[in-house]
Amino acid sequence: MPYTPSGFFCDRLIRERERRDGEGSLNKPIRFNGQDYNTLRQEFLQTKTLFEDEAFPATVESLGFKELGHKSNKVKNIIWKRPKEICENPQFIVGGASRTDICQGELGDCWLLAAIACLTLNEKLLYRVVPQEQSFSENYSGIFHFQFWRYGDWVDVVIDDRVPTFNNQLVFTKSAERNEFWSALLEKAYAKLHGSYEALKGGNTTEAMEDFTGGVTEFYEMKEAPKELYKIMKKALERGSLMGCSIDSLVPARFETRTVTGLVKGHAYSVTAVDECKSSQHKDSKVRLVRLRNPWGQVEWNGPWSDNSKEWATLSKAEKEKLQHQSAEDGEFWMSFEDFKKNYTKIEICNLTPDALEDDKIHKWTVSVNEGRWVRGCSAGGCRNYPDTFWTNPQYRLRLLEEDDDPDDNEVVCTFVVSLMQKNKRKERKMGANLFTIGFAIYEVPKEMHGNKQHMQKDFFLFNSSKARSKSYINLREVTQRFRLSPGEYVIVPSTYEPHQEGEFILRVFSEKKNTSEEIENRIEADHPVPAPASAGEESEEDQQFRTIFQEIAGDDMEITANELRNVLNRVITKHKDLNTEGFSLESCRSMIALMDMDGTGRLNLQEFRHLWNKIKQWQGIFKHYSADQSGGISSYEMRNAVNDAGFRLNNQLYDVITMRYANENMNIDFDSFISCLVRLEAMFRAFQAFDQDGDGSIRLSVLEWLQLTMYA
Repeated sequence: MPYTPSGFFCDRLIRERERRDGEGSLNKPIRFNGQDYNTLRQEFLQTKTLFEDEAFPATVESLGFKELGHKSNKVKNIIWKRPKEICENPQFIVGGASRTDICQGELGDCWLLAAIACLTLNEKLLYRVVPQEQSFSENYSGIFHFQFWRYGDWVDVVIDDRVPTFNNQLVFTKSAERNEFWSALLEKAYAKLHGSYEALKGGNTTEAMEDFTGGVTEFYEMKEAPKELYKIMKKALERGSLMGCSIDSLVPARFETRTVTGLVKGHAYSVTAVDECKSSQHKDSKVRLVRLRNPWGQVEWNGPWSDNSKEWATLSKAEKEKLQHQSAEDGEFWMSFEDFKKNYTKIEICNLTPDALEDDKIHKWTVSVNEGRWVRGCSAGGCRNYPDTFWTNPQYRLRLLEEDDDPDDNEVVCTFVVSLMQKNKRKERKMGANLFTIGFAIYEVPKEMHGNKQHMQKDFFLFNSSKARSKSYINLREVTQRFRLSPGEYVIVPSTYEPHQEGEFILRVFSEKKNTSEEIENRIEADHPVPAPASAGEESEEDQQFRTIFQEIAGDDMEITANELRNVLNRVITKHKDLNTEGFSLESCRSMIALMDMDGTGRLNLQEFRHLWNKIKQWQGIFKHYSADQSGGISSYEMRNAVNDAGFRLNNQLYDVITMRYANENMNIDFDSFISCLVRLEAMFRAFQAFDQDGDGSIRLSVLEWLQLTMYA
């Protein structure tokens, strides 16, 4: 096996390399936990044994951690069984997957089941999540698989078919057909993705809908809906988006109440069409209509434009055919757009990404996807209320390149949706993790700064107000909002509300026309200024002092070791009371010698030492400039400015590394840590440039060269 370094950053590099190789796409999903469905199925078919999933075993740990954990009485009588042990002739899907295949069990995951029910309305999407080539008869070996969208990547999740039962009945999701198991197995795969069944308790339907499609969901309260809502709905359906709506109920949702008009409060409906028609009653204008579906398959609206209403008599035969009007108690009905707005209180639209459907005829969004993270002390700057740190948050440059095609609009605008999603919080619940309160702000980039990919500095945000922002900061998995701005360049700044909160996120930008969004990453480079040599004619008092100390310690050979260097430096810095330092460590001094040791002796001569000291004096000036608050140290958030002044241009990932490596528990960097960081940076840049003979920005090292380089630096 090749040597693979461990740790977050190495894992991240490996993930990024996989993504460059096409891993995570719809056609090449990532194998969750490294398990390959086809390989495992073949292996167990050959051995004529049934697959048992060690990654999600039939144990309490897979059930949960608190209410379904070891100490819970609920789990004592649960027995894991395969479908063939539960009933005769088990089937994966009976007569096509439909909403009646989904009946909630003893788990508070109705949000997930509602999303699965919505998914059954679109076979193409459904059978991408639920691959059809699965069976309890042909090539059965106890193994099944499902595919989900997971923070920018498609993943293939393998499970065995052992499911929790009590008295030979499924404990969790089940089908109305007792011998049908696709929905129960889908729920199990989703539970595995999040660590346990209990992790699925409580949620939002749109969370699962996005995990099934890779889409992004917009919410609208009818009383606050934009004036162009009809246009938004029409365009969404043209793009193949999934759309649902509901009527708020004052009583809990499980007590669904039917109104006199046939609508049900506290109940989810699907929007299946929006259209316009010419009516003899409205000669001067078209009537806007909305078609809805009650997932019960019955109980319909009985007001204007309902199946048998008089309004249909005012339409021509051609108009009726265009609207596919039919009178049947099938749960589907039309109503006017005005009645729709009056009766329903909430609408949610799950917009699909370009890879969600392969049919080119459907006009889908273009989407830009960016992964990021907030790191305490470096890039977790909090919201605009914290101006000293807000600017250090990750920044994303958005270019809106083409305006909308909209003849009804006199404005030249670009419509786009920004989605900020925090990652892994459901999976981390058992460790006590809660959702952060998150949001984002959008700033217009001045024309003179277009094309400049530098990270925007503190002053920019102090003197410029945001052009747009998320409606609020809220503790949801995802914050999404639609905007209409002029074509141009913008900066999106995603953040938690409070500073210092660490987490990973994904930022997506959806637009009707072409856009690009990318993290603002400074080009990684370094200046190598040569410190001015001391004047030959006249030495400063400090220079004379150093020569004297150097001669005292170095002795006749006029060379000093790391231990001797430590004594020299610490004797001098003790005289600088304004520097917060406990003195240079032996390890720091070894790094300094490695940087300046041009002749490979492991020691410094006077010339090498003078070169080092001139650098330290230069860096000391930078340190004092940024430790102006008299603390004697530099805030880790200011470190990126100090490093820049020292001649190094780095990106956010490297600033994250520096903070974790050199900051103390108070997120401050003292003088010796500051010098050690710059010494290491200069040494590694110099070594890289020595290996990069052709100057193309990449090098190839053998294991020996890599170890020699990193062990001595």
